[in-house]
Amino acid sequence: MTIDDETNKPRSTVEIVERNGIYFGRVVSIMSNPGDDPDPLCDKCPPEDDRYKKKVIGMEILRDMKKSESEYSEGTILDPKNGKIYRCKIWIENNNLKLRGYWGPFFRTQTWLHGQ
Repeated sequence: MTIDDETNKPRSTVEIVERNGIYFGRVVSIMSNPGDDPDPLCDKCPPEDDRYKKKVIGMEILRDMKKSESEYSEGTILDPKNGKIYRCKIWIENNNLKLRGYWGPFFRTQTWLHGQ
């Protein structure tokens, strides 16, 4: 389960899978607020991206993560809420997965809870 770094509330469930030593993550479910579309499209994704105007549920948001010592990096994460694609790295801290997305010199860090 992903935890929103701005509200500290559960945001979605993401399934992470490995294919040939590279890790990917897709949205299994989202926690929508009352009045929100429970099955939204990624209308803020870049038009040139293959996920543009596709359903967020089922979407692969984490791509091409490769293991490097105690973390995974070199991939990207898409935030369907704002359409930005971040370079990212993930690691385990206090039995939780931490994900940090980089946009130029800026970054955002989220906690993803295992098995929730």
